[in-house]
Amino acid sequence: MDLAYTEAEEEFRGRLREWLAAVLPGLPAKPSPDDWPARRAYDTTWQRMLYDAGYAGLHWPVDAGGQGATPTQHLIFLEETEKAGAPYVGANFVGLLHAGPTIAAEGTAGQRARWLPPVLRGDEIWCQGFSEPDAGSDLAALRTRAVRDGDDYVVTGQKIWTSHAEVADWCELLVRTDPDAPKHRGISWLAMPMDAPGITVRPLRTLAGSTEFAEVFLDEVRVPASCRVGAENDGWRVTMVTLSFERGTAFVGEVVACRRTLDALADEARRTGRWDDLVLRRRLGRLNAGFRALWRLTQANVSESERTGGVPGVGGSVFKLRYSGLRQELYEAAAEVLGGGDAFDLDQEWVLDRLSSLSYTIAAGTSQIQRNIVAERILGLPKGR
Repeated sequence: MDLAYTEAEEEFRGRLREWLAAVLPGLPAKPSPDDWPARRAYDTTWQRMLYDAGYAGLHWPVDAGGQGATPTQHLIFLEETEKAGAPYVGANFVGLLHAGPTIAAEGTAGQRARWLPPVLRGDEIWCQGFSEPDAGSDLAALRTRAVRDGDDYVVTGQKIWTSHAEVADWCELLVRTDPDAPKHRGISWLAMPMDAPGITVRPLRTLAGSTEFAEVFLDEVRVPASCRVGAENDGWRVTMVTLSFERGTAFVGEVVACRRTLDALADEARRTGRWDDLVLRRRLGRLNAGFRALWRLTQANVSESERTGGVPGVGGSVFKLRYSGLRQELYEAAAEVLGGGDAFDLDQEWVLDRLSSLSYTIAAGTSQIQRNIVAERILGLPKGR
């Protein structure tokens, strides 16, 4: 693992800091969490600013519309934008962090030219159609079916927990194209236009009151076969590429945010006198050590990514597993330090973050799934029966 930054990387950090300091004060106020058209406009406006400044798709290959930067430069970008309080990718996180990198790695030249520039410019939003009501954590048990009919697939089924489906233009969709094949085979990865006839989107309200997820019902939706990424029935392998990005790099900026939150909790504990509570101080100290270790693990994963051509390895599952639990521990500590009469006030940002943290041991693969991956693919243990 390379823990040192080169002179060129530090110069890149300096230029980025100067740009952020110049543009962030001019951003408008964040829209209401319930105003999805306004949230899309806010997020895509920021993405266009990144694009115009040369920071969009920073680590994507040049022939995919990116800047060809190293994973380390991308890590610096995530660190500095989070420290500066810049907007997160928001409504376009699936396009920028999941679908886009997958298409860059697995798509044809025509697919890369069609889909990647609009993602980088903020012109098009993607959602993720992976999970299903009857599949649980076993993604390979999906039942949404796609039957080839000439130049199209006819898709019928249901997806759930589809992030940002209400404002998406495209969906990265997993379908079963060979129902007779073993469950990890016979799956294909499609890019589905969300304005196609036969699609019904029903928003789901979360514990925090947000509607960022939705149920999506598919009734004989026609998807061009040219929208299939990878070979027919090879979708499980393509999906593993998607999930390696989702678990390997998508949460990096959030680690920086958690460390900043932890610093704020320590400051608040000192201000209120709670710092004299040795049990609380040990708790915050353990959290600090945990997040510092996660950052080192991030650097290790980035170093591996640079050696393997930019696709994160299974080490991302180690990161995701520990981060999910540590984030929950952080906001349990926040409840202890900041609780009082505001412990369940949804107008308090930290309360929303605490509620959101409960989902992290489920999102992007449950912690049980991550333990299986670590056990079987990293430690070489036999599969459980």
